[in-house]
Amino acid sequence: MTVAFTFPGQGSQAVGMGKDLADAFPEARAVFQEVDDALGENLSKLMWEGPEEILTLTSNAQPALMAVSLAAIRALESRGFVLKDKVAYVAGHSLGEYSALAAAGFVSVADAARLLRIRGNAMQAAVPAGEGAMAAIIGLEEAEVEAACAEAAKGSVCQVANDNGGGQLVISGAKAAVELAAKRCTEKGAKRALMLQVSAPFHSALMAPAANVMSDALAGVTKHAPAVPVLSNVTVTPTNDPDEIARRLVEQITGRVRWRETVEWFGANGVATLYEIGAGKVLSGLARRINRDIATSAVGTSADVEAALAAL
Repeated sequence: MTVAFTFPGQGSQAVGMGKDLADAFPEARAVFQEVDDALGENLSKLMWEGPEEILTLTSNAQPALMAVSLAAIRALESRGFVLKDKVAYVAGHSLGEYSALAAAGFVSVADAARLLRIRGNAMQAAVPAGEGAMAAIIGLEEAEVEAACAEAAKGSVCQVANDNGGGQLVISGAKAAVELAAKRCTEKGAKRALMLQVSAPFHSALMAPAANVMSDALAGVTKHAPAVPVLSNVTVTPTNDPDEIARRLVEQITGRVRWRETVEWFGANGVATLYEIGAGKVLSGLARRINRDIATSAVGTSADVEAALAAL
């Protein structure tokens, strides 16, 4: 049975996430301490006690979600699990790609936390508040959504940011252009076109300043070949090459998260089971809508860890 591990992105955060893992596994608790030390603040207290509106800030949610994912990995490893012996590929949704890479040894947990804090701050700072927007488009073909974005852009920025599968696409760019594109999508027959409550137009060309910041930040950390190949958000191809991975992470800032294609690639390449490592079950739900032949399982609590160990 071929297994892949996937790692969730922003939106999966919730107050209390990871606390059960920290209580049950000293190795998981050590991850949260490592992240706190790397950032010079008590992020774990914010994760476990809130307030939610502060945890949800991009600069906090990104390293926090990575911490939960790596705590789950360390909990598995504490019981003898070895990633390269059991898992063929790893992938993550947006920031989750950093979690996947840290799990596979590309960067240390501390460096992943610092990179994600830099990434969150840079993405937030790239566009003045109120000038960018994102919208979820439900039930419209990709080509139609792309056409609506092109019609609405008119020299501005409006593009598909996420292809999440199951008929869900997310568009991103300048606020007026995204609002117009959402209207066009409704006119073209979309079931829903919902403006999202986000702080910046992620995964659009407007994020170019953040991509430059991440290029410099990634150049400054020690990188290793991951123990298993990572499937990139922007290329949907696996690689172990550290320099190529770094380039893809930079491209990801302005590029599309091709999650539907990622799950389809897994199905076409023999993956029978996807484990979602970390907070929530968002990716498991998406995978079931994309390919019902692939089994899914979430690993975010101590009970989940025990179940995964028994299955793996």
